[in-house]
Amino acid sequence: MSEDPRLAALYDPMNPDRSDLDAYVAMAEEFGARRVVDVGCGTGAFALRLAARGVEVVGVEPAPASLDVARAKPGAERVRWVHGDATALPALRADLVTMTANVAQEITGGPAWHATLRGAYGALRPGGHLVFESRDPARRAWERWNRADSYAVTDVPGVGAVESWVELVEVAGPLVTFRWTYVFAADGAALTSRSTLRFRERAEIEADLAACGYEPGEVRDAPDRPGREFVCVARRPRP
Repeated sequence: MSEDPRLAALYDPMNPDRSDLDAYVAMAEEFGARRVVDVGCGTGAFALRLAARGVEVVGVEPAPASLDVARAKPGAERVRWVHGDATALPALRADLVTMTANVAQEITGGPAWHATLRGAYGALRPGGHLVFESRDPARRAWERWNRADSYAVTDVPGVGAVESWVELVEVAGPLVTFRWTYVFAADGAALTSRSTLRFRERAEIEADLAACGYEPGEVRDAPDRPGREFVCVARRPRP
């Protein structure tokens, strides 16, 4: 969605419930994080929540359309916005690096995933934490990605009614491809957004973290989606 400016502008009004971020806010407090890097920050919902609490936040996002939405929000001046990904982050000595929602799963290739983990490692201070979520493949979430279960009509301020639904395109091993369709009632325009997610087993995630130098920590449950996701906590070791 975020590659197209018209679709990027829909993300927040069509996803108003961001209670999924509550667990990340709580972990930032738990770890005493005062400097946070939010990788794949999208339209900035999490980065802005932390910044409003006085946390120093760097929001990193590869899609310019999403960054434009984030930068236009109230309080955006409190966040350092970076166009790019985690593979070229400076040594920020951050207390916490996060990847919320689908961000970790959207990095589908092995080399890109390892480069992301290494980039986050380099941005952390010794003892700092990396936190991200990934759906449990055993729950087969993609089986519910169809028009019948997802069809909705949303009244978007300034835009009008927008129909939306998701359809499964392909399941190829751990890679699941799906397509969202959006139809604008105002002019009849129909736009689509195609994405692929990688569903990693817990053992694979833990092995990747260890290979990139982390101390794999606990795997928590997602409070708002119990039993359906791994919330992975890893730490950069102290010397």
